[in-house]
Amino acid sequence: MLTLSLADTADTADAETGLRQDLLRWLASSVGKEPLTATAHDWYLAMAQALRERMVSRWMRTIERQHQRSDRRVYYLSMEIMTGRLLGSALASLGLDRTARVILDDYGVDMQAVMACEPEAPLGDSGQGRLAACLLDGMASHGLPGFGYGLRYEYGAFRQQVVDGWQVEVPESWLQHTNPWAFERGEIVHPVSFYGQVDAAGRWTDGTRVWALAHDTPLVGWKGRWINTLRLWSAEPDASFDLAAFNRGEHVAAMAGREQAAALTRVLYPAGESDAGRELRLMQQYFLATASLQDVLRRHLKRTDDVAGLPAKATVHLNGSHSAIAVAELQRLLVDHHGFDWDRAWDVTRQCFTYTAHSLLPEGQERWPLALLGRVLPRHRQIVERLDGALAAVAAPDTLAVSAATGQALIDRSTGSDPEPVLRLGHLAFHGSTRVNGVSEMQTRLLRTRIFPDLDRVYPDRLVAITNGVTPRRWLDQCNRPLARLITETIGDGWVDDLGRLSQLLPLSEDAGFRDAFATARQTAKDALADYIARTTAVDVDPAALFDVQIKPIHGHKRQLMNLLHAAALYEAIRVGDGQHFAPRVKILAGKASPADPFGGLIVKLAHALARRINTDPAVGDRLKLVFLPDYGVTLAERVIPAADLSVQISTPGTESSGTGNMKLALNGALTLGSRDGANLEICDRVGDASIFLFGPAVEDADYDSAPLSPAAIADLLAHDDALRAAIGRVAYGLCADDEPGDLFRPLIHQMLSAATYRVLRDFAAFADAQARAEALWRNPASWWHHAVRNTALTGWFSVDRAVAAYAAHSWHTGAADLSIAAE
Repeated sequence: MLTLSLADTADTADAETGLRQDLLRWLASSVGKEPLTATAHDWYLAMAQALRERMVSRWMRTIERQHQRSDRRVYYLSMEIMTGRLLGSALASLGLDRTARVILDDYGVDMQAVMACEPEAPLGDSGQGRLAACLLDGMASHGLPGFGYGLRYEYGAFRQQVVDGWQVEVPESWLQHTNPWAFERGEIVHPVSFYGQVDAAGRWTDGTRVWALAHDTPLVGWKGRWINTLRLWSAEPDASFDLAAFNRGEHVAAMAGREQAAALTRVLYPAGESDAGRELRLMQQYFLATASLQDVLRRHLKRTDDVAGLPAKATVHLNGSHSAIAVAELQRLLVDHHGFDWDRAWDVTRQCFTYTAHSLLPEGQERWPLALLGRVLPRHRQIVERLDGALAAVAAPDTLAVSAATGQALIDRSTGSDPEPVLRLGHLAFHGSTRVNGVSEMQTRLLRTRIFPDLDRVYPDRLVAITNGVTPRRWLDQCNRPLARLITETIGDGWVDDLGRLSQLLPLSEDAGFRDAFATARQTAKDALADYIARTTAVDVDPAALFDVQIKPIHGHKRQLMNLLHAAALYEAIRVGDGQHFAPRVKILAGKASPADPFGGLIVKLAHALARRINTDPAVGDRLKLVFLPDYGVTLAERVIPAADLSVQISTPGTESSGTGNMKLALNGALTLGSRDGANLEICDRVGDASIFLFGPAVEDADYDSAPLSPAAIADLLAHDDALRAAIGRVAYGLCADDEPGDLFRPLIHQMLSAATYRVLRDFAAFADAQARAEALWRNPASWWHHAVRNTALTGWFSVDRAVAAYAAHSWHTGAADLSIAAE
């Protein structure tokens, strides 16, 4: 995509001397310590400051070059951005990771202990947040002028603890200590209003106002050649302290304004079961949208006074429908603040936006009741109602049936599951964008046929497929150093920013010596994970066993329940049969359940109850272990992914948008065992049928919305599947502790038996058969590692760099940068 040039860096000795001097200087000046008394956290702060100093000059040069070139910029809005820890990625991108390790070794300091002092910013908990971070990395690594916008959550996603097998959510206090990467921009604040009323002239008045304050973090591209900006907004009160109230003795009330503002950016996705929770979620979404759009306009007007020229200089990308209220907000800003007439404003607005549609699940389609919208954002209710009427007149010609016109409307006025009219945020984003993309080929087809069929007919060229990608910098080069070193020693280091070069490894899948070296590198990661499991869960596992890994948010459609039933079936088979017939296996699960999902919490409890039974049964021994690793996030994923042998990707067909975990795992040499859904199909296209274990029906045959199984059909399934019958019996009757109710897991059994939605019963036999095929291949190490090498060699297409190139060409229409900034 881009032609890259880079000046030679200083030699290793000079780099080490310079970093050592800077590190000691910052240790003294910012921490007030000398090496003999410095803690690991002190070294972390000093190292971060030394790197930040190096980053800033390159950051300023990037900004200067963007101003000189005046290219169209991509402003990426996302409610979630999961960057992970920044120290390791900054060291690697600046080429200083080995140098830093040598320096710390000289002082007897463990590099891993220093890196572990950095808290992981809990700014997301789903694939949208992980995709956002990968795309921002790809944009910086390939010189695309990008700018990320998100919220600076004080606590963000919760930290998951497990107490007596139950998930317990506790705040993640990542800002408790200094954040050395962020720059507070006190001069960049934007007003944000809520409530109030709209007068006859269309003026929004009498609202409650807060302020959005900018905090910037530099995002370093590969080799430090280009550095983009991530801007996070915190909420500040219009008046932080009411002195008169304080003097009246109303000491708590005096701080009420600050507390009300802080609530906007306190946690990610407040629970939506209460009216107050739903209202706060809407306010969060608008807060991000208006602060970011006001900032985009401010930046644009610094270069020109031609507001109408905004689409030529700015693409505002909406990562999911959570930020789609931005479409109505830009229309408001242009009409109410910049004097545009309605039609001219809409013409500019719809040229500015592009949109990634993610979820295929009904609950993932963002919808806001008009009554709530009108109370919180009264001007925006007027705007969407006017847009709805105008778009219906233009986009629903006589040839469309009434149902089609209803299907493409912004406002759903049908009764259905909603008792009142609702604004469909996905429809607003679709109408208001020049390009809409799905995140896999299969998901894009389902968007056309299931989610947006009528809009796709109205705008037949608007929806395209851009399959997700992952950054090889973090997800192979940094998290799996033994394997990355082997690859670099074999084909050079060009693969790090040109992942297609991994195909050069393909012939070596036939080379026994390379397969052994590949297996040895992977075993290093497995040994490290086995040690972590022992320290975290007090369970000793055999690092030579098959590591069977499912790391996903806990949800019915992810089908952790089916995986746990398989664990129960294996346990019963080993317990009553000859255990020597089973290859040693460690089932590893990780993921967070939504606090609002009681079934998700019960699945976590089931995993621990089953693990307690399996792991303490001497009749099973090392033939089977089950572990649940708490608090899944980027940092834990960096431990687990390099060590996985089998990547379990078993979402119900038709529910998985794409996935990025499946790509990361395959890239690191894991073989995929998956349903015919999302990007699993595209992985199969690349690696071939023999190097993946797909099972179950195609999406078109999955009957996702089918009626529950009849009692006769359930009886027939159980009568013909001894393993399933035994597993259900174990879950229903044999796992509860003495102090727990005997029917604790009965709701899960009832859900399986009464609901067909997730196809747990229907697909269990096919899943178990795929697991048996995987085990048979594992018993043949030469064959297994042949296919593992093929997975790494043939999944280079899933690089985020390919995805960024596709967005640039087909969605954003941004120019390529000449990365000629020399590394110093």
